This record gives sequence, structure tokens and C-alpha cells, in this order.
Amino acid sequence: MHIHVNGKNIEITDAIKAYVKEKVGKVANHYDQITGIDVVLSVIKNPAATGKHVAEVSCKMNTGVVHCEESAESMYASIDLLADKLDRQVKKFKDKSLSSDKSSIRNAEVPETEVAEEAETVES
Repeated sequence: MHIHVNGKNIEITDAIKAYVKEKVGKVANHYDQITGIDVVLSVIKNPAATGKHVAEVSCKMNTGVVHCEESAESMYASIDLLADKLDRQVKKFKDKSLSSDKSSIRNAEVPETEVAEEAETVES
């Protein structure tokens, strides 16, 4: 799994990159189907804006993509919020994908009585 960190209007330092990889990398422990994570950190330079530090993530999996975005007053706070939100969404995505596999029509078993009744109607 690869974690790519990019920046808009901000220089990505080694400390920020290591912090992102530490926080977002924990998500890989929950679901082994993750192929890559793209993180974009940006700063809004408008003085009237409230949440100036924005963190976005796209978590690519074999069966889909999860996208999250958070903003806060500091970059580290937005990364923390983003990691928590991504963690919740990946767990939810995993639960949905696993529950849909179990309740598939292909996996459903037909009771023996229905099979016997169908065989009798075909023979008559």
C-alpha cells in the first residue's frame, strides 16, 4: 500500500509527511483490500476563512473508493480529524462489503421441500 502526500499552497515538510503516514497508515490495519491512499493538504489564504487548513484523502480499494475531507485551524488538527473520519468510513465500507457477500443470491440455500415440490411439478 502506498501513501502519497501532496500540498497546495503549502510546503510539505518531513515532519508533516511522517505524521500523515503514521495517522492514516493505521487504517490499513482494518482492511487488507486497500491499494493506495492519496492525501492532499492545502491552506486557504483568505483571511476571512475560518477553517484555513484543509486535508483531503482518497482511499482506493479493490472494490471502490472512499473520499474524506476535513478542515481546522491547524494542519495537525485537520489531519487528526481526517484520520478519525477515514477510519470510521473504511470500517463502514468493510462491513457493507462483507455483509453483502454473505447475503448474495448465489450463496442463498434453497430448502429441500421447495426442491422436491419443483421436481414433482416438472414430472407431471
